[in-house]
Amino acid sequence: MSLNVIHSISDMQSISNALRKEGKSIACVPTMGYLHEGHASLIREAAKQYDIVVTTIFVNPLQFGPKEDFERYPRDPERDIAIISAAGGKYVFIPSIDEMYPPEYQTTITIGNISKSFEGLYRPGHFEGVATVVAKLFAATKPDAAYFGQKDYQQTLVIKQMVNDLNMGIDIQVIPTLRESSGLAMSSRNVYLSPEEKKSALVLQSALQTGLSLIREGIRSRISIEEQMKVILATCPEFEIQYCNAALGDTLEMPDEFSENDEIVLLIAGFLGKTRLIDNMAWSGND
Repeated sequence: MSLNVIHSISDMQSISNALRKEGKSIACVPTMGYLHEGHASLIREAAKQYDIVVTTIFVNPLQFGPKEDFERYPRDPERDIAIISAAGGKYVFIPSIDEMYPPEYQTTITIGNISKSFEGLYRPGHFEGVATVVAKLFAATKPDAAYFGQKDYQQTLVIKQMVNDLNMGIDIQVIPTLRESSGLAMSSRNVYLSPEEKKSALVLQSALQTGLSLIREGIRSRISIEEQMKVILATCPEFEIQYCNAALGDTLEMPDEFSENDEIVLLIAGFLGKTRLIDNMAWSGND
């Protein structure tokens, strides 16, 4: 079966309805395009479990702030289509901005506490844009499940909250972050980095690994963990820290002391030159 490219919401809904009548299961992989191996891994994982994988490509203006990189965000739909096809995708939904947000459009979705800290603090309105577009993509593709990468950790919690609160009945699967051979977390925005900046960016992984090592050693003081991660980040003065924290993996709350069985996530964000980088690592107690 060749890859089918759909541009209208009504066409996508009709196709999904027909597939469901045939008894096919559907998984959705939402993306903003400029795909890399991390995205391909999501498509492959979805294809193992579901009959049909619909990948969406939409650079969503609602989730970008006024001084962010919406205009220069990398785009290459022909390359994306080739990657999707090779990974086992069957359909790709590529709507225009006018298709998603016509002139009369007025609705946004706001998520509560889980969206207020970290990315929500530094990117006001970001998660309203994310929740709104993902809800619309789900309405268009009508999936049984959706696949996301762990790299956008807080985003996965926001989407899970929305799906649960709005009784969407969609299984949200989160796949571990894929990394380049150097250890740098794969990201479409890595294209912005110079070779020297890519080397410098490895300090994020080093700091996160330091935090994980402390947790494995039994350290449960949040401040102690964070201080040691910041010591590592300080070895790269070009990296401008926005946040470097340890938090509860399910709520993102930050107690002074974690309990022995707490799931803990380590989160870092900041700027390297003009490029904003985020990364995280999670501790489940079984690592």
